Amino acid sequence: MSKRITIRKAEGMWSVRAGGAVLGESRNALELTEGDYAPVIYFPREDIAMAFLDRTDHSTHCPWKGDASYYSIVTKSQTLKNKVWTYEAPLEDVARIKDHLAFYTDDTTVAVERI
Repeated sequence: MSKRITIRKAEGMWSVRAGGAVLGESRNALELTEGDYAPVIYFPREDIAMAFLDRTDHSTHCPWKGDASYYSIVTKSQTLKNKVWTYEAPLEDVARIKDHLAFYTDDTTVAVERI
């Protein structure tokens, strides 16, 4: 594993909410820490209500994780553009995050929390 990135099981039950709806809960989430950034919780795809997500054509590249694909969250009142990302074919050192989703929580529209 890259010295820059560590991945461990996120202890306890984790929840993600947006637009008043619970998008998912998981006891199998992963916590990824990268450099000096705040840890990010990655939820197994099977623990997320994918009906709330709409794939977009947005993508980014990370030299340590690979190419990320994005989803928007569709709620009753709004569409939250590109708030979800996933590494569908992550680099070998971070292969554990394959089939997991992470959520931007940089404003009040999406909440990821331990419950």
